[in-house]
Amino acid sequence: MTVDAMTVDETTRTVTPARAAAELELKREEFRLAVRMGLIRTTPLPDRDEAVRDRGGGRARAPERRPVERAELDRLKAAPDFPDGLRERVRAVGAGEAAGLLSITPDRFARLARTGHLSPVRFYLNRYRSVIWLYVAAEVTSFGEEHPALLGGRLPAEVREREAAGEDLRARNWRSRHLALLLRGTDDPWVRAAAVASLLDPVQVAEVVDDPYERGHLDRLRPPPPPGFPVSGAAYEVAERLVRADDPDEILWHRVSLALALDEARAVCQAPHPGERPRPAATEPEVVPVPVSDAGVVRPSDVAPAGGPVRRPAVRARARRGAPPPGRAAARAPGVRRPGLLDRLRRSLPGRTGGGGGWGERRDWG
Repeated sequence: MTVDAMTVDETTRTVTPARAAAELELKREEFRLAVRMGLIRTTPLPDRDEAVRDRGGGRARAPERRPVERAELDRLKAAPDFPDGLRERVRAVGAGEAAGLLSITPDRFARLARTGHLSPVRFYLNRYRSVIWLYVAAEVTSFGEEHPALLGGRLPAEVREREAAGEDLRARNWRSRHLALLLRGTDDPWVRAAAVASLLDPVQVAEVVDDPYERGHLDRLRPPPPPGFPVSGAAYEVAERLVRADDPDEILWHRVSLALALDEARAVCQAPHPGERPRPAATEPEVVPVPVSDAGVVRPSDVAPAGGPVRRPAVRARARRGAPPPGRAAARAPGVRRPGLLDRLRRSLPGRTGGGGGWGERRDWG
């Protein structure tokens, strides 16, 4: 096959996202959500993405901005319920319409959503800077079919107690879902680590990632803000608070997840200095069983309740790191090992004093 023939074949077997959305009869937001939910498979551009990362700048193209193979479009259009079925699976509704789907009052739906029974898929801020949460209509309907007892009568005592305590899990559930969608869109370990880091405050990231070149690399790979994210002003400050982990146990969860993700990324290649290519791992990684979920985060069984010890989960790939390249953090004296994950977490947890003590110490989580 000639070069010209290969070029023609490459350009005709894929279509742009806009063209794919039009052929699938989806709006732009519906197409983006369908890709994030894994309903539409897009094709990465390895050559272009690698070239960008090797130069040390820019983020990889988001999954919903990648081309779609013609075969994928044919598969979706061959479904017996196309196009209505695909459109319904990505239809997002507000709280009022969701309550209508369940035949309950908006107040009852809000109580169920705040206590974590339904997870938002998107949010936006209206002109009054109020947060409007959106839910997948198909998931709302499925919830009603699976939990009819929650749709009528008095809510269970546990739900009422959590509501009385002021619990509101909508933002936290959205963050968890958003992270899962980000991780689903890439196999690059550094991009996956950057996705976890995006949910943490920069101060938290700096306490886990002590290498400034690694922090810079994570920042360059940071995923773009969610669609409709405000760019400035008071609305930006409100939205910024929603995308950052705020509960102490949630923060700890993501800190541990970030440390584990970094271990996997370092086993593949080292973070590059400005203007240089990523370095491969110093040695062949040792494959170890991993108690990590498909979403790429630590299982609940690996993190003890607040105040108890944190067990360090195993990781899939861990390599012995060679000597740090020139210009990295100050070299350690011979025989002095790099602080381990638990050492770093002990040192940086809120309320941790500089003195000794064990994990059983009481901590002030604020």
